[in-house]
Formats: sequence, structure tokens, C-alpha cells
Amino acid sequence: MNHKNLEELLKAAGNPVQMLRNSQIGAYVYPVVPAEFTNWRDEQRAWRETAVLYDQSHHMADLVVKGPDAIKMLSHLTINTFNNFTPNKAKQMVPCNYDGYVIGDGILFYLAENEFIFVGRVPSVNWIQFHAETGGYKVELDRDDRSPSHPRGKAVVRRRYRFQIQGPNAAKILEKLNGGPIPDVKFFTMDVINIKGRKVRCLRHGMAGAPGLEIWGPYAEGDEIRDAILEAGKDFGMAAVGSRAYASNTLESGWIPSPLPAVYTGEKMKKYRQWLPANGYEGTGSIGGSFVSDKIEDYYLSPYALGYGPFVKFDHDFIGREALEKMSREPQRKKVTFAWNAEDMVKIYAPLFMPGSENYKYFDLPIANYTSASYDRVMMGRKVVGFSMFGGYSYNERTALSLGVVDPNINVGDVLTLVWGEENGGTKKTTVERHKQFEVRVKVAPVPYSRDAREAYAEGWRSRTA
Repeated sequence: MNHKNLEELLKAAGNPVQMLRNSQIGAYVYPVVPAEFTNWRDEQRAWRETAVLYDQSHHMADLVVKGPDAIKMLSHLTINTFNNFTPNKAKQMVPCNYDGYVIGDGILFYLAENEFIFVGRVPSVNWIQFHAETGGYKVELDRDDRSPSHPRGKAVVRRRYRFQIQGPNAAKILEKLNGGPIPDVKFFTMDVINIKGRKVRCLRHGMAGAPGLEIWGPYAEGDEIRDAILEAGKDFGMAAVGSRAYASNTLESGWIPSPLPAVYTGEKMKKYRQWLPANGYEGTGSIGGSFVSDKIEDYYLSPYALGYGPFVKFDHDFIGREALEKMSREPQRKKVTFAWNAEDMVKIYAPLFMPGSENYKYFDLPIANYTSASYDRVMMGRKVVGFSMFGGYSYNERTALSLGVVDPNINVGDVLTLVWGEENGGTKKTTVERHKQFEVRVKVAPVPYSRDAREAYAEGWRSRTA
């Protein structure tokens, strides 16, 4: 049956949790960019030891917002303050629903007076577009959706290319490209550099624990700019990073990229669900992992849990403000890194080489996610004390890592139990093979994952049971 919108789809499904846990959408794809240019291990090493070029041109949606009400609307849609936010600056924008739970996040670039561009995953772009179209604001939009996951041989064209140059040698490469010292660009501030005689706009940014510049321009110029960057980087050990390694950089830098958008419930959100298509991200996305609840609200996360607490500013009126003011007075879950026990990781892989044995859920390298939004339960004794939400492997650390959230009483250094895999042999998602669940010891570490957290890792695992 064809449904007109997300609201109709949810009513027909009955329970959004069951719908999303058995979604048939398949694996999340980072499109167009080759999986590997060399190999993902060396590509990971390069962002720590030399320099890398990330091609971010295809996996995110862009939304240009112009008009006299642009600031008024965008400020109303985010927890962030707009005080001292001026052209040539950027910020990580975090929109929430009316109950204060996160819909998504992305980078908001202040390009010029009354002109912005938001770059991020589709849920946040949808939320902005909805309010632009229904809120009576004097704004104009130009939306450029992410590239198709499966182009099937068809040409892919975007409005803009978007690259990031990062790593210990990034400054040397940029200086060579620029023909002299680059501007002293402060973090999340924009400027212009020269590449091949072109003035290229740039943003000071960082992803894998080292500063770098994000650059963008007309898509037609992308190949020329990319070739120039790689040529300049030859003498500095620069590596192009493929889509396989790309997503794993967040394991070291600590950003959780894909919480479930908090849009599936709430009377105030009904009009939005009626606006959203049934076959969009929100209707076809998937939930996976060992945490299971019949209440979709149990998968929602606050800005505080995701590490965005410092962004919450009550100096303006915004959607979710009243709810977040109440939350701010109570202890909140917090974002952490989980370091997975090496011996337990070996046990996860062992059945692959033991014919006839019952297998555990496959842990893919370097990214282990098999669903749009991952929620593996993390236990202290028999109590659920958090979720593991984005996992994979760091060749730089020789460690399986995941990012997640824990209760406020959990401390760095605690050893907890992560339940890996899904219940009853696994759900009906296409990415889930039949398997049994496995309990993995995980050590709580800071975000970003730091040297302090790695020391004494090999021995002295200390488990808390209460």
C-alpha cells in the first residue's frame, strides 16, 4: 500500500520501533567516492601521521537559506546562540523537537548577509525546509540532496565539491597550494586561499583530532582542485581517503553522526510527519542493536547526552527550549568512548573459522554499523547504563572502539558489558545474518579517545557491578 506521508505510514505500521528494526533499506552507503584508494589501514594512518584529503562532496545534503528572515528562522530552530554570529563564521547547528530531543545536526555556514548554507544529514535539512515552507518566513531555499547511494552508472552532479585537508602536514600542503602562508583562520571561521589561480573559500575545521581546512566551490571545478591538492601533497605523504575509512575517523574524534531523529511521536510534531514523505529517510531508516524497547521515545537523545550541552543557550526563543530548561537542572547521560576488549574481539571472529559453530554478529572493519541508527545496550551487572551507538576499528590504536552514552554515575576507566548482536537470532534487516548475542567487555574512555585512556589498557581491567 502506498502511503502519502510519514504519519500515514506510522499509523499503518502500528509500532514505529518494529517498523524501523525490520527495515529493508540495507546498509548505509557513503556514495560515489571509491571504497579505498590504497587500503583503509594506511588511509587511517595518514590522518594521524602525515595528511589526508577527504572527499565530502556526496554523502551530505546542502541547503542554502537566503532572505530577510533567515536568521530569525534558523535561530528559532536550534539550541545555538546567534550572538556574535557574523558572516564568515560557522557553527555546529543542533535542531531539537518540542520535547528537547535531537533531530540531527550539521554545520551552518554564515556566507553573507542574510545568506547561509546548512550541510548535514537529511533529517535536519528536512526540518529546516519544513519550517521555511510552512512558517511564514521570508526566505528562499536551494536544496542539493546527497548523491544517490547506487548511481547505477548514471552521472552524478552536485552544486558544489567539498573537500577537507587534514593531518600533521596539512599546513605545509596548504601553504604550497596558496603560494605562501595561509591566512591565520580561527577555528570555525572562514577565509579564502588560492588554489591553481582560483580563490577558494575555506573553513577551519577538524575531524580526526587534528586541525585542517574544509574547502568548497563549484562542482565543475572539483576535479581540477582535487588533482592540485594531491599533487601538492605528494612530498608530504598525503593520502586520499576512501569511503571505507572515511566514517571511521569519528571513532577517534568523538562525533556520533547518526542518532535516531526524534520525529516519530508528539502531537506538536504531527504536522511535520504529515509533511514528510513515507519513503524518505525517516520512513525507511533502520534501528539495530541489542537494546530493544517498544517505546520509540526510549531511542531519543538529548543534546546533553550527545555532548552538545555547551551549545545550549537560553538567550533566544527556540523549539524545545522549555523542555531543555527543565532537563538542564537534572543529571544527564554523557557521551563516552568504549574500548572493546581484545580477547573478546578474537572470540567474535573465531566462529568464522570453525565450521558448524554458531556465529556471532559479524563485526565489519573498519566500520561495524549495520543499521542507520545503532543502539547496543551497555550493562553494569543487570542494569542498562547506556548505549553503544557508532562502532568500528582504529588501526592507529589497534583497538575496536565505539561511541555512545552512559548514565552520569559511570566513570572513565569503568569496565562494563556491551551486548553485541540482536535478540532471537536477529531481526529481518537485510544486513543481519542469523547469529547469537555475545557479551563484550568494554572500558569507558574519554571523548575524544585519548592517550590517558589507552594507558594500562592491556591489563588491570576493573569491572563495576554497582
